[in-house]
Amino acid sequence: MLNINHDRCTRCKICIGNCPFGALSIVDSFLEVSSACTLCGACVNVCPFEALHIERKQIDAEELRKYKGVFVWAELENGKPRKVVLELLGKGRELADQLGQELNAVIIAAETDFDPADLGTYGADRVILCQHKFLDTYTTEGYTQALSAVIAFEMPSVVLYGATPHGRDLAPRVAARLRLGLTADCTRLSIDDDGQLVQTRPAFGGNIMASIITPHTRPQTATVRPNVFPALKPDPSRLAEVVEFPLTMSRAAIRTRLVQSENLDADDQVGIADARIIVSGGRGMGKAANLEMLNILADQLGGTTAGSRIIVEQGWISHTHQVGQSGTTVGPQLYIAAGISGAVQHLVGMSASKTVIAINKDPEAPILNVADLGIVGDALEIIPILNQMIEDDQNEKS
Repeated sequence: MLNINHDRCTRCKICIGNCPFGALSIVDSFLEVSSACTLCGACVNVCPFEALHIERKQIDAEELRKYKGVFVWAELENGKPRKVVLELLGKGRELADQLGQELNAVIIAAETDFDPADLGTYGADRVILCQHKFLDTYTTEGYTQALSAVIAFEMPSVVLYGATPHGRDLAPRVAARLRLGLTADCTRLSIDDDGQLVQTRPAFGGNIMASIITPHTRPQTATVRPNVFPALKPDPSRLAEVVEFPLTMSRAAIRTRLVQSENLDADDQVGIADARIIVSGGRGMGKAANLEMLNILADQLGGTTAGSRIIVEQGWISHTHQVGQSGTTVGPQLYIAAGISGAVQHLVGMSASKTVIAINKDPEAPILNVADLGIVGDALEIIPILNQMIEDDQNEKS
């Protein structure tokens, strides 16, 4: 329930202007809350006098059954869904079918550059469109208020986020506001015999896989790294129902504004999360200067250069190009690992690759166990030969 400290309340009405459901009003000079309140927490967050407090009780089994539906936060980039959204819709479709419930996508934005109904082609039954002029760029406060309001009103059973920089910021804020459990960086999701979401993620440096459930709170929430699950093949005949979610919001609720953005990764290569071909180097490359041969190979193949954690820590390559548990999870069509031994943390980050070619001097290197083609040899000798063979082949064709 929402508790009001009338001694602290000054009737400033900031909370009234931020309540998405019109549940607050001044009656006989006192702030009152109506039955329309969903405990979304928007009023608590904006009150400058700390006069509002939400008291939450543990949900019993009967109450848990009222929460239905699988929700995916459909994060947009340049007005269109990010690739991880389509991947989550594919997995969400599977989970929703197992639960016998709907799959919903939630769009939070000022405007979109695509038809939201098109998310139905990737598995969504319904798209909840939450638009407001203050949501033109991502802000923690604005998006937390919007998504918390949607969740409090719709009462979904499961909410999934992409483990992007924004997803990793938003998910814990919403979980904290609504007092929910959250499992980060999941690599597997399933439904157990009791209808609970089993969230599996690496733990203890990737040495074990922990399966986590949240039996006492709803919704069950998780972030999932990009390239972990495949997106469904789009079905053009399937469109989603689009529902507009009315949102009340004031500028006072958003304390941050985007003044300027700059791409700090100034090279011309595609980001490794979206690359179809990745040429990745490790300690076996010897020194930073030797990465140039990997750049040449990547350019000839139309791919992107990446690396393991050790060469990032040594400053040979930027962190934005790190593959692994503490870097980026990738799923290219072709992954070439040169001089990478294959620590479990690295293998977690590239296990979704369609084809893996590994080059390593050590015949016992773990990377060779997961490779489709393993070459036992010195990458410093093999990569130049490979580059020359590709160059000669291209010259013959021209």
